[in-house]
Amino acid sequence: MASTTDSLAASPAFTFSASTFQKLHPTEYFRKFISQGVRPDGRLLDSFRPTTVHYGVITTANGSAMVRIGGTTVVCGIKAEVAEPKLDSPDQGYLVPNVDLSPICSSAFRPGSPSEQAQVVSEAIHRVLKESKVLDLKDLCIEEAKAVWALWIDVVCVSYDGNIYDAALISVMAALLNVRIRKPTYDEGIVKVPGGEAINDENSFKLNLTRIPLSTSFVLFDTDLTLLADPNFAEESITQGQISVTIDEHGRLCRISKVGAASTSQSLLKQCIERAKIRSHELRSIMNQQ
Repeated sequence: MASTTDSLAASPAFTFSASTFQKLHPTEYFRKFISQGVRPDGRLLDSFRPTTVHYGVITTANGSAMVRIGGTTVVCGIKAEVAEPKLDSPDQGYLVPNVDLSPICSSAFRPGSPSEQAQVVSEAIHRVLKESKVLDLKDLCIEEAKAVWALWIDVVCVSYDGNIYDAALISVMAALLNVRIRKPTYDEGIVKVPGGEAINDENSFKLNLTRIPLSTSFVLFDTDLTLLADPNFAEESITQGQISVTIDEHGRLCRISKVGAASTSQSLLKQCIERAKIRSHELRSIMNQQ
């Protein structure tokens, strides 16, 4: 009678397909690729996914844009509405950005109130628009202390595969560049916005953007803090932290945000900034092609 040891030795070894191994041990699966200087999707560690920008995709909006970064697709629509000015800024309009991550774009999100991630991205975009002063808000004043333009900026994620912040901010800036607002008149407390005729340079105006900040995001993988540019969803779910660097059209730093990356070294941050400057230039070339 064969011993237990002999029986185990004679039994076939357990083997897993690559997809099964990835599901059971995602970090180890990823580490095997990283050790070879590539990622599971074939990209090098500092490579970005194909990116496209399209303007004017929503005909009923004052401005709109669609952005694709790999498998992530977002659509931004901007609607200009007449509103009362805020008490502390009677001669300024205002911007209200909002990012929507619904179950339609990914099973990672649930119906109901906005997810924490959606709120974080919305707030980050609001801070960039405000701190970078992308627009002189006095340009949105119709009549001081009486009426101003409020720009409602809605970003809807259609398909989610990571790096939502970069995609959302690009779409917001592209949509702002695409905005046209009909010239209003103010008479005895009544704001009249003409309609009917086609929009042209005589009856409408574009926004005069003073800065165009764009973001480049990286994640930190494993204890050696390997930088991965433009993370997809699978990479975001197994990494140690994220760094987003926002650069304007002159190569000036607008903002750095870190999540779970408290121990980041100065040399690593410098590396992110230098790579972000190159990526920013690439993104502006893509935006100018449309």
